[in-house]
This record gives sequence, C-alpha cells and structure tokens, in this order.
Amino acid sequence: MANLNGFNANQVEPKVTFEAIPAGKYIAAITDSETKPTKSGNGSYLQLTFTVLEGEYSGRLVWARLCLDHPNQQTVKIARSELSAICRAVGVMTPNDSVEMHNIPLSITVKCKRREDTGDIVNEVRGYAKRETANGSNPAPAEAPPTTAPWARK
Repeated sequence: MANLNGFNANQVEPKVTFEAIPAGKYIAAITDSETKPTKSGNGSYLQLTFTVLEGEYSGRLVWARLCLDHPNQQTVKIARSELSAICRAVGVMTPNDSVEMHNIPLSITVKCKRREDTGDIVNEVRGYAKRETANGSNPAPAEAPPTTAPWARK
C-alpha cells in the first residue's frame, strides 16, 4: 500500500496520450539538448528536442539523436552532416555548446516510421532548412545567442 497524501484527481489534468504527428514540414525550434550515452555504452549521442512553433501541432515535441561519438565512423559522419544542416538552418556555424542553437526557428521535415520492437508509429526528423517568411525569403538573422553556457550566466 502507498500513501498518496490526499491526492485529488479533480485538481489535476489527466495525462493525454500523444500519437505521432503527421509527416510534413514544420516550423520548430530546438528547446532542449543533452548528451547521453548509447545503449551499448560504446559512445554517446546528442539528443535535440524540437518544439513545433506554428500550426495545429504547435507545442508538440519531436526529437533527433545525433551519434557524434561512436566506433562506426560512418555513423559519426552521418551525424556530423546532420549537425551541419542544423547549424546552417539556424545560422550558427561554429557552436561551442548546443545551447547556442536553442530557440532559433527553423523548418524541419518530419517522417513517420514504425518501431521494430513495439510496432508503434513514431516521428523521426529527417531534414532541416532555414525558416522562410511568407514571401518565400529567409528572415533577417536573429541576434546571436549568448555563447556562455547556461550554468555560467549571471
């Protein structure tokens, strides 16, 4: 038995189950990033969290994992080329920290795929591009983000 300290479900919104968003192009921004170890422990990947900024799916999250440290050099090459595309899309060509790419709108191409282990349909980010304005041009570059890591800022 577990004590729930008077929990009242009437005061808390229930968890909503989210399905994958439809494949397509979305305006999004990187809102979180962190390095995590691979499941096998022989490398690490950069996990980027993208938040959709516009349209019906505004506020929804999708993730990209870039395996930048791995024994298979082809895997690293693919991840580095993907990171290059992201850097070009957000206009930050030489980031020292992934936080420098946060909160800059870009266009992402999302695909849907079936997980082999569960059969669930999940999203996968498959492309990155500069955000275009309504007239088809690229907007003026945003002010450069701070280069100081969040924990070092005052």
